Amino acid sequence: MKTIEKKEIKSISFNQLKKELEEMGEKEFRSKQIYEWIHVKLIDSFDEMTNLSKDLRERLKERYELSPLKMLEVQTSKVDGTQKFLFGCSDGHVVESVLMGYHHGNSVCISSQVGCRMGCTFCASTIGGLTRNLSPGEMLSQVYQIQKYSGKRVSNLVLMGTGEPLDNYDHVIQFVQMLSDQHGLHISQRNMTVSTCGLAPKIRELAKEGLQITLALSLHATTDEKRRKLMPIAKRYDLKEILEACDFYFETTGRRMTFEYGLVAGVNDRSEDAEELIRLVKHKNCHINLIPINPIKERDYVQSTKSDVEKFKNKLEKCGINVTIRREMGRDIDGACGQLRKRYMDLPLKGEQ
Repeated sequence: MKTIEKKEIKSISFNQLKKELEEMGEKEFRSKQIYEWIHVKLIDSFDEMTNLSKDLRERLKERYELSPLKMLEVQTSKVDGTQKFLFGCSDGHVVESVLMGYHHGNSVCISSQVGCRMGCTFCASTIGGLTRNLSPGEMLSQVYQIQKYSGKRVSNLVLMGTGEPLDNYDHVIQFVQMLSDQHGLHISQRNMTVSTCGLAPKIRELAKEGLQITLALSLHATTDEKRRKLMPIAKRYDLKEILEACDFYFETTGRRMTFEYGLVAGVNDRSEDAEELIRLVKHKNCHINLIPINPIKERDYVQSTKSDVEKFKNKLEKCGINVTIRREMGRDIDGACGQLRKRYMDLPLKGEQ
């Protein structure tokens, strides 16, 4: 007897679910009930759908998978309460996410891939390369599990965890649409930020999607030569091409760009770096987010001093550029992107931990 390959129901949009249930002979209101169980009540099994008949629940089990991520570890910062989560996927791979509390609400930073192939030299996420893309359902599960565990409403979403979101383009678009869907958690797209290291063609493609998200470019250097040393993707797309794509994004969407600039002592934090950054962005409608990098043991980069960070910021502000210094969160735990996952993967007999 041929085995039916099950679909991951959490990755199916509301309209698609409605269509598939109609094909199963179910009435339209059933799709609303099922979607609400999964994306509002955040249940982990079909048996929890108590207003459905046992027969329908069994039919759903035959056709679909509802595999929640398994929470493997939670680290809580004693400094600021930031929490870092390690989740296990159904195939044994692991991903990490972060919950950060701000005065404007609770923000979750999630991963879009298992590993990463971009090779940025300051990032732990890329050590070991890319394993696979995450599905929309696996990205949603990170948000859902954190909201259930913490009991706090997630109001802001950042795709800056492990992986390059635009390298998992179709799944990320579906994820954004589902997370903002009125039938689900209905988080405003204006409260979502997607980060990219600079896949220029995908930035242009994203501009045409009609989304209201914020796009953040990981800039980190002001010359192609310096950027190539930090970010291998710069060998493929130079600054001119990337910044032109960012201009296109702003012109098409009206959404102001954010430029992420990680400060590394003696590498990109000097006065001349600030002057070059001013030259690059002074005529753009943008926001600069300065990030004192979290040191990781596999690299020898050193975080810029607070004094140098302030000097860099002041130089930009004097030229009328909108700039902030990212508040350091979770410094006393595995705070840098990819650190917790890397430590877990390095453990002997990690599957039995």
